[in-house]
Amino acid sequence: MEKRIKVALVGSSGGHLMHLYQLKPFWMNKERFWVTFDKIDARTLLRGEKIYPCYYPTNKSIKALIINTIIAWKVLKREQPNLIVSSGAAVAVPFFYLGKVFGIKLVYIEVFDRINSPTLTGKLVYPIADQFVVQWKEMKKVYPKAVNLGSIF
Repeated sequence: MEKRIKVALVGSSGGHLMHLYQLKPFWMNKERFWVTFDKIDARTLLRGEKIYPCYYPTNKSIKALIINTIIAWKVLKREQPNLIVSSGAAVAVPFFYLGKVFGIKLVYIEVFDRINSPTLTGKLVYPIADQFVVQWKEMKKVYPKAVNLGSIF
């Protein structure tokens, strides 16, 4: 009997969301839901998908971290995914840390525009990610345990 995979795709709108959307061959035949900003680009791109809005702006905001941690708790308890995939940004942090507590597998994809330096979110989730993906061989110096899969674009 094949195990059911339910995927949470978590990311800010804009480029982070587009990174996740590029993984469509992976997620298109799986049960899934999205966590992103309630913005026009996300609503348009994800029309017909199950979406949970998260709080923004998130840039180095303790308020956003607290609110998104509450959202993460509620969404993860309700949906019970067995995999969280994210390419950032800050909204990934509470989902990954609570996901780790709940025993959910975590896959983080460092964004394409980082060639030799880490993002803040990458640094925060690297220690707990089950799989950490980079898109440039140079990033293996920054994240030695990462897997370089090359560009997802």
